[in-house]
Amino acid sequence: MPLRDLTRDERKILRALDAPWKIQDFLNATPTNHEPDGDTCLSPRRVLRERRAHCMEGAMLAALALRFHGEPPLVVDMMGAPDDCAHVVAVFKRRGHWGAISKTNHSVLRYREPIYRTMRELMMSYFHEYSSQATGKKTLRSYSAPVDLSRFDKLGWMTSEDDVWEIPEYLADVRHAPLITRAQIASLRKADPMELRVGEILEWPRTEA
Repeated sequence: MPLRDLTRDERKILRALDAPWKIQDFLNATPTNHEPDGDTCLSPRRVLRERRAHCMEGAMLAALALRFHGEPPLVVDMMGAPDDCAHVVAVFKRRGHWGAISKTNHSVLRYREPIYRTMRELMMSYFHEYSSQATGKKTLRSYSAPVDLSRFDKLGWMTSEDDVWEIPEYLADVRHAPLITRAQIASLRKADPMELRVGEILEWPRTEA
């Protein structure tokens, strides 16, 4: 069982994260990884040790915490338009309904309560706020099916000391389901100035060394 590779300290932290909202609170309290030395894809072990994470790294840690408590380690990739970034969340089910745990540095694209009947419903809940700060355009276009990270156990993704790029690379290549049509894209209203102002709020501002 891959969980046997966890240290006692790691198990202690994960044991306390026995509800999705507790995992979310832990991620919120973890500083954002601004990648000062270049792009990273830190394993959950390194996130716990270095106390930093961006969305992909946070989703993997959340998936590990869910797995530690007997749930499947599922993540979903949300694909933006070509001029915007992707976003990754860990997903879980309660009473037949989907919810999501999300690591983000912004006031949007955050935790979702498990109230959504389908994955499409859950993904649509992110559509309105998924916009580009630079252009104001709403940019969410598609999403993957939930990916079980146990498929990467042979890579040691939970405890690797190396960046686990294989996971985001797989998520980028896996089939994504479209959320809206080309005609709908053409008629989208841009985010208004108030929404863009809210989008400028950062939970963990970048600090200069």
